[in-house]
Amino acid sequence: MKDLSKNFNVRVTPHAKQNKVVETDGVLRVYTTTAPENGRANDAVVELLSKYFDVPKSKIKIVRGLTARDKVISIQ
Repeated sequence: MKDLSKNFNVRVTPHAKQNKVVETDGVLRVYTTTAPENGRANDAVVELLSKYFDVPKSKIKIVRGLTARDKVISIQ
């Protein structure tokens, strides 16, 4: 398991062809097939990151960028 006691910069791409997480140059790129309506894309991002880091969804918080594509995620 990775060191998870820090914040991560995340770039979200909604309406992608498939759900995946890609790490490049210290930035996580999260691709989700979900539309960014009513917080559903944020929920999908949290679920994908919980699988990627192998932690419960309750440990992942969106610190900044709830309505933006660029987010800061905290994992405790």
